[in-house]
Amino acid sequence: MSISLPGAEAAAVGFDTPLAMLAECHRRVEDQCATLQRLPPHLAAHGPDRAAAEAATAVLRYFDLAGPKHHADEEADLFPALLESMAGSDAVCLRELTDGLKADHRRFEQQWTTLRAALTEIAAGRPAALDATAVEAFCALYERHIAREETELLPMAERLIDPAVLAEIGLAMRRRRGEAV
Repeated sequence: MSISLPGAEAAAVGFDTPLAMLAECHRRVEDQCATLQRLPPHLAAHGPDRAAAEAATAVLRYFDLAGPKHHADEEADLFPALLESMAGSDAVCLRELTDGLKADHRRFEQQWTTLRAALTEIAAGRPAALDATAVEAFCALYERHIAREETELLPMAERLIDPAVLAEIGLAMRRRRGEAV
């Protein structure tokens, strides 16, 4: 098994390859962050027009629905499975990594609350101040977070988690999204 990296076919990714699916979710986060970063200059030039409303709606949909499920996939299933596969001092180092990633998730939630309020107005076609600095901070945190997951967490999970446990993680991800098992 190999983790889906940028440019890989998204169609091949599914619940039977949960690590690849998590990596593919990162591509979607990057796409939504790129859209979010284009919004402040667009709003300055065009106001809350139809294009801005559609972009805001897409960003809201992703970070309100898919983002929290991705974080739950990691915190409820992947992190515990990985910790279970480790022992001794390795587990201590891994605990530091997963605790740091969980702390990032909490920071995303806090930052999202502020961004969400403005995006909700924009999605409705109403003027709102979308703070470009807050957008950049949110996207930069995600960029660092994704890099850490893809260079440390996912390769480690691929090496250490038993395929049967990965299959269980995939089923949990499917259930979390309300899909038939």
